[in-house]
Amino acid sequence: MTTFALIPGAGTDPRVYAATIDELGRLGHAALAPALPLDDPRARPSDHADAVAAALPGETEVVVVAQSLGAFTGPLVVDRHPVAALILLAPMIPAPGESAGKWWENTGHAEAIVELTDRFGPMSDWDSEALEHVFLHDVSAEVAAANAAYQGVPGSGMFTEPWPLERWPDVPVRVLAPRDDRLFPLEFQRRVARGRLDLEVDEFDGGHLPMLSRPRELARQLDELTRRSYVN
Repeated sequence: MTTFALIPGAGTDPRVYAATIDELGRLGHAALAPALPLDDPRARPSDHADAVAAALPGETEVVVVAQSLGAFTGPLVVDRHPVAALILLAPMIPAPGESAGKWWENTGHAEAIVELTDRFGPMSDWDSEALEHVFLHDVSAEVAAANAAYQGVPGSGMFTEPWPLERWPDVPVRVLAPRDDRLFPLEFQRRVARGRLDLEVDEFDGGHLPMLSRPRELARQLDELTRRSYVN
């Protein structure tokens, strides 16, 4: 049995993982999505990593799953708790010394979403229509409504801290990229994963929020990647 620690993206309450936790349980795994200091606008990825590590059970090795901006937090947990593997889901893959605020320009993200910005304007101006198109296009209306309260605006601290690791942790790392992610298109993810981690991505269907749109498939993908990483 593997224990999965699930970290969401920017400003998102970890309770969005409830259905994924249930599905992982059906596959025989333990899983938790630790509470994060979302109410503190000064909280940094390091503070989020402290919160995750403090919630993990004893000396149990875990597989950390870090989605989107959570990829700045996930690797930091390795220094705080025994970790068997790290799975980056639809991630913002950081580089040493890079802040999440600088990541967008450094990775050339704007060039990857020209069609979106031509249609909706710059990301900072996206309205509810744009957000629904980008993030919720494959999420049912019922699930989106049930999880609306869990979506928030991330604090500035998440974007200003230079990523403190000098190199990536010495644990197996996988990049899991949804094929239909409109925020981080697949070719963009492939390029960044190759350039920063020298890794090919593992693909599966879905958009940027598979914990809402495809929790069963997400759980199966996590189970498969864990087995392939020889962590059991």
